Amino acid sequence: MTLKQSVLWPFTLPYGAAAHLRARAYRKGILKSQHLDGVVISVGNLTTGGTGKTPMVLWIAERLLAEGKSVGILTRGYRGENIMPASKNNPQSVAANAKATTSDEVRLLQSRLGDRVQFGVGANRYEQGRELAKRGVNWFVLDDGFQHLQLARDVDIVLIDATNPFSGGRLLPAGHLREPRSALARADIIVITRSARAPAIESAIRRDSAAPIFYARPKLDAIHSFTDGQLGGAVPLDALPKLFAFCGIGNPAPFLDDLRTWGVDIVGHRFFPDHHRYTDHDDEEILQLASEAEASGLICTEKDLYNLHAIYYGKLPTFYCSISMQIDNADDFWRTVQSAASSRLNVAQRKLPMQP
Repeated sequence: MTLKQSVLWPFTLPYGAAAHLRARAYRKGILKSQHLDGVVISVGNLTTGGTGKTPMVLWIAERLLAEGKSVGILTRGYRGENIMPASKNNPQSVAANAKATTSDEVRLLQSRLGDRVQFGVGANRYEQGRELAKRGVNWFVLDDGFQHLQLARDVDIVLIDATNPFSGGRLLPAGHLREPRSALARADIIVITRSARAPAIESAIRRDSAAPIFYARPKLDAIHSFTDGQLGGAVPLDALPKLFAFCGIGNPAPFLDDLRTWGVDIVGHRFFPDHHRYTDHDDEEILQLASEAEASGLICTEKDLYNLHAIYYGKLPTFYCSISMQIDNADDFWRTVQSAASSRLNVAQRKLPMQP
């Protein structure tokens, strides 16, 4: 335990007690979850930082769209402000007659999904969902929803990153756990990300949950160029120069591991806090570090594009990764999601009052 963690550890006790009491209040019906007129699939995790929630939300939305469902995504839109949405070809551009958000994750999803999916962005996801329901949405994907107990859900999917599954058992603020591991008892499905097999993590999960466990990992779709704020075409891996990597995401170390696994020659890196908004000073620092590492180009995540603003790193070629979620036994996973939703809906229907 670091000095900082030692100093913060006493504060985890009231935090953990509050999280436990809050969850218990919802479980006992003292606090009431609000129900939308439709199916709600929640994607969340136990920890802060990246576990692959955005690629999972994208995967589920695409699957629902393929089945002809009317889909809405409910998200808080972290660090977002209302603006006009980005277009598919320019993450900084403006499109008419539709408000969006500066939230990097939301803009990424909007760019990928376009107008096929409607978005409800705001802290009150129940009210956002009601608005979408008025527009015909009846399948909702709740982003980062495991702790958002104010909204009832039909399926609770929890992602656990195999590279740091339980943050050393430390709750916020000393660690990254949002809730004690016992909260996994609420999960309907658990997905271990960044691994194909993790028996030790499975064993730890089984102490608290009997939910089905699946595995998933990031899949590289392509590496694209990014020039003067414009998204370019895919670049073959063997055509990439030596690159300096930078990113502002929740769990940056696996990003480097993924790049190297995919065969990208990384000669240096600089990590920033999650959702970091890049400044001119950051631009200068990145270019200086890249020069010292003798890099011939820069590479970042797709999410970072939406935080670069007017900084386009014109002095060096810049690239970004487009990734998706590769789920092992994907058809079995989807059948399990549908089964959980059907079971919850059947229970709800049995509780409805008999019609005269």
